[in-house]
Amino acid sequence: MQLPYWRLSGYYFFYFAFVGAFSPYFGLYLQSLSFSAWDIGLLMSQMQLMRLVGPYLWGWLADQGHRRITIVRLAGVISLSGFLAFFWLERLGSMLVAMAVLAFFWSAALPLVETLTFDHLREQAARYSRIRLWGSVGFIVTVLGTGALLDRVAPGGVLWVCTLILAGILLFALLVPEAPPRPGAEDAAPVGSILAQPRVRALLAACFTMSAAHGAYYIFYSIHLADHGYNKSEVGFLWSLGVAAEILIFVFMPRLTQRFGLRRILLLSFAAAALRFLLMGWGVTVPVLVVLAQLLHALTFGAYHAAAIAAVSRWFPGSSQARGQALYSSMSFGAGGLLGGLLSAWIWDRVGAGWTYTLSALFALAGWWLVWRWVWERDSELGTG
Repeated sequence: MQLPYWRLSGYYFFYFAFVGAFSPYFGLYLQSLSFSAWDIGLLMSQMQLMRLVGPYLWGWLADQGHRRITIVRLAGVISLSGFLAFFWLERLGSMLVAMAVLAFFWSAALPLVETLTFDHLREQAARYSRIRLWGSVGFIVTVLGTGALLDRVAPGGVLWVCTLILAGILLFALLVPEAPPRPGAEDAAPVGSILAQPRVRALLAACFTMSAAHGAYYIFYSIHLADHGYNKSEVGFLWSLGVAAEILIFVFMPRLTQRFGLRRILLLSFAAAALRFLLMGWGVTVPVLVVLAQLLHALTFGAYHAAAIAAVSRWFPGSSQARGQALYSSMSFGAGGLLGGLLSAWIWDRVGAGWTYTLSALFALAGWWLVWRWVWERDSELGTG
């Protein structure tokens, strides 16, 4: 079966293009509606809350024999329809409901698309990063374009940008084909026995701490920069700089993985995250430190995510794979992101940005310890061979 490279790449492009418009700028839109830091954190954290419960439910349905691509397409339809409500809503309660609906269905798609991608790749799993990098390209295009747009129009312009992107997600969801499961799927070990392995629990716990560390970044980084005099175009440039570094690491990940192994890459990524968040919190007035912090995104997301998702793909084979990817999404972007987002929203106005990002650094160090202590090099999947 021929690899549908451009259809998969197009889906990733639009999926992460939405992140590029939504994460940096929707918080600024909420700020323009006079919502407090806690209100903004509560609203934005719905994305993480629904990723806590949604992906595993959708993954379970997929593993029961339901066509994955059908669920992805349904998610695309409802996500687009739900987002349209923001054109009319301005009250906290109603916006919470709309955000929860959007997040519940939007979160369903990516873990299933990840399993589809690996099933299409089969023995070419190293090519995953070459497909996934188009998501990073989509992020850069929209984060730069939306920043430039919002320097000229009202913050509500982000609603139109997100609507168009969600329409693009739906279009490519209709184009991506289903993939037959890989041979041996029926022989996969039960999920419970996989989770009984210390290395699996440790990795999922470390992923939880990494996403918790990023909570303040995804919700408040644009606000943090704007409060220190950066305009929206500069904000967009800094977001895109981080993702450009991420693209570069995706290109070289196959060779880096072969040479260093996933465990060493993970350890370096967590150490880089601790440094990055300290720079972000205390060095925002020094442009060279701001740029350095964003370049570290290559490690704190690019290398980390590629290594983590590769380990999950190997450890949850066959019919358990959709639930494995869903667990990764739920534990990291869901539970970890929710805790990090809510904690940062609660302490942002109380102790300031510097100490909020210091807490992020501590989360990253906790993840480093989990990988160092429990995810051992002797595991052949994580070694250099």
